[in-house]
Amino acid sequence: MPASLTTTFTNRILQGAAASLLVLALAGCSTTKDRMTTGSVPKLTKPVEEMDATELRSATDRLGQAYEKNPRDPVTGVNYANLLRMNGRDTQALAVMQQVAIANPGDRNVLAAYGKAQAAAGQFQQALDTIGRAQTPDRPDWKLISAQGAILDQMGRASDARQRYRDALDIQPNEPSILSNLGMSYVLTGDLRTAETYLRSAASQPTADSRVRQNLALVVGLQGRFPEAEQIARRELSPQQADANVAYLRGMLSQPNPWQKLAAKEKTPSDTNTN
Repeated sequence: MPASLTTTFTNRILQGAAASLLVLALAGCSTTKDRMTTGSVPKLTKPVEEMDATELRSATDRLGQAYEKNPRDPVTGVNYANLLRMNGRDTQALAVMQQVAIANPGDRNVLAAYGKAQAAAGQFQQALDTIGRAQTPDRPDWKLISAQGAILDQMGRASDARQRYRDALDIQPNEPSILSNLGMSYVLTGDLRTAETYLRSAASQPTADSRVRQNLALVVGLQGRFPEAEQIARRELSPQQADANVAYLRGMLSQPNPWQKLAAKEKTPSDTNTN
């Protein structure tokens, strides 16, 4: 399977807070879709998570050229860093966001993206501090609270992470990205039944995106119900993307203690260039 497709799916199931991750889930954090902002920034024909390897490379090249022309622009910098991370280039994404944050020290979106890049590069405490600076106590942002939960999960602080997800749910009840992050938190500690409960709740929400369902597919597969997992994984995706995701599922589920391997991946971000 192409490396960038593997990276894309891995990001779906591990960042979801994220981004996304940083998740995404941090990716809104993550976990609304990483759709690119348009305007003066080169326009993309589809959301990043739906791109194949060739499309990701092309989009990254175009955003890179725009960034070189105006490295102080926050929209260009954030979007370029997101694409770099989708290609597994976490160190470069962090360097981009450092420069953008210096140029835009009071921009909450920039600070959130900077924290996301720090977490992807393994700088977890710095990421928490950066996300904290982006937050305003009188108007707390549930996305940032969920982002903090995703970082705490990567630090092995599951109890603290789950409290942050619940705090986020108090502000945004039934938000699928938060429920998905909470479910994945239980995956990382091997509590698959509880994880499935939260992920099914997330997937049932009208605003749930395909990454939430991919997380659900993973958890169902981890419990040995692969036909059901494959059926979930193939929804709403192109045949190529579905085949890539199913192949990843098969590979992950064929290993002993696969959720422990997920936890190891979560705590050891890769800086491998898959472009």
